[in-house]
Amino acid sequence: IFFDFDIYYFTRYVAPTVEEILKSLFLIYLIRCNKVGFMVDAAIRGFAIGAGFALVENIFYWTTLDNTQLTLWIVRGFGTAAMHGGTMAIFGIISKSLSERKDKTNLVIFLPGLVLSIILHSIFNHFILPPLISTAILLSTFSLLVMAIFHQSEKATRHWLGSGLDTDLKLFEAITTGKIMNTRIGVYLESLNDRFPVRVVADMLCLIRVHLELSMRAKGILLMRQSSLKLPPDEEVTAMFEELEIHKKSIGRTGLLAIQPYLQLSSRDLWQIYMLNN
Repeated sequence: IFFDFDIYYFTRYVAPTVEEILKSLFLIYLIRCNKVGFMVDAAIRGFAIGAGFALVENIFYWTTLDNTQLTLWIVRGFGTAAMHGGTMAIFGIISKSLSERKDKTNLVIFLPGLVLSIILHSIFNHFILPPLISTAILLSTFSLLVMAIFHQSEKATRHWLGSGLDTDLKLFEAITTGKIMNTRIGVYLESLNDRFPVRVVADMLCLIRVHLELSMRAKGILLMRQSSLKLPPDEEVTAMFEELEIHKKSIGRTGLLAIQPYLQLSSRDLWQIYMLNN
């Protein structure tokens, strides 16, 4: 009786909690490192992580259980893959949405998505509905969710590319034509002359310029991809990243903090720089 009691609560409450935490770790890493650009990316990566987890789990049970009935493993395979993938996709969508709204990636923002994924996993493990019906509901619900998220993400991407590219172009033009001192950034950099050497302030301006150029290149690549066009690798990009690192070392941590408000450092902008470097 005690063994049955433990198994009952373990499969319905303990296992969902442990498994969802384990699955979420890699996605948390991706989001915190700004390697996820949009909610649809979070959904795709989340589903892939969950499906991979389900594959490993199914292989383990296949090698340990005696029942080799094909129907059982079809239901279990699709059912667990849909459940594990769906809960991680929902976790990724909620976490990415919260990180964009609050413009931060501390661990607290991951709690709502994690709690919801644990609850959904626990409900699935209660076996309220027959396995075939549960699997059908999971697959159809997830498909509709991804379609809605993809549509919303597509609109957000177009808006972000348009407004972001215009802003980058104006600021880049001001820097290259020597009119930067007539902008807020120019006034701010001039005020830093009292706190930093002139050489460091000049490196700050160069860092902003290189960062802007990388940002515009990344947005251009995204626009080309939307038109089904692919560009060959650009050797200049590697040199620009090397120049970026040189300026960062010259400026130092304090200097980077001083100009951080004027760098495009939202999660999407950091993601596009990461994308360009890969």
